[in-house]
Amino acid sequence: MAVIKKSAGDHIFDFINAVFMCFMIVITLYPFIYVVMASLSVPKLFLAHTGLLLRPVGFSLESYEAVLRNPNIKIGYVNTVFIVVVGTLCNVIATAIGAYVLSRKGPFWKGPLMFIIVITMFVGGGLVPNYILIQNLGLYNSLWSLILPGLISTHNMIVMRTAFQGIPESLEESARIDGANDWTILFKVIIPLAIPTMAVISLFYAVSHWNSWFSAMIYLKDKTKYPLQLVLREIIVQSQVSDMTTMDSYMDRYAVSQTVKYATIMVATIPILCVYPFLQKYFVKGVMIGAIKG
Repeated sequence: MAVIKKSAGDHIFDFINAVFMCFMIVITLYPFIYVVMASLSVPKLFLAHTGLLLRPVGFSLESYEAVLRNPNIKIGYVNTVFIVVVGTLCNVIATAIGAYVLSRKGPFWKGPLMFIIVITMFVGGGLVPNYILIQNLGLYNSLWSLILPGLISTHNMIVMRTAFQGIPESLEESARIDGANDWTILFKVIIPLAIPTMAVISLFYAVSHWNSWFSAMIYLKDKTKYPLQLVLREIIVQSQVSDMTTMDSYMDRYAVSQTVKYATIMVATIPILCVYPFLQKYFVKGVMIGAIKG
């Protein structure tokens, strides 16, 4: 086996690339480390700390206890889990149906339909028309207002269509000979063969639902229906931590409120981080499908 000898330029490039990647890792990883360490610190000691934070200042779970005492966090979790599970399921099914239609050969209207779909990636009605539409459909102040308006992502459907086009037509023809209809072919032939893409698209939709808060702020007025991210926004941006602390002293309450914010971020971030390891093996393959074939 021939060994390729690297030139001096190659070694310099590799060194610069390694330094640059290490720098990118540091600047992206350190904020997360800071949040973790701050959430585990003793509130008063953290308030007095300055500079880098690479380990907890003291050690305390007081902030997490305060977060878990907040009833809005629990309600937000329940609402977010419903939105993520039901929303992702509806998203993936609707996207798969649309991608299947666009990936099949034959329909003469497929070209104009694809053009109309792609236009939606560049042109939208805007916030006010969407708000009026949600009200007229009776979805205002309903969790469905966070699911149905974004039922299909054009980008995700195009990626999934490309994956479906890569499946041999002979499999579909064999299924039709055996008497299968389009629904059977889609759910029993096409989708099982496109699991990597389905997993990645599901992850995209799930993360989008998990992180979404703006639509909830616009379409929901009942706080018992707030998703977790909107509760998180109220705690961090609007500093609504009064119901999460039991301290009598103002300084004690202020100190705890600072670490509570970081603990809230961790409580909202950890669950979605736990999903990535299970889908990592599908991620690169599923994403690259859209880049290999147009």
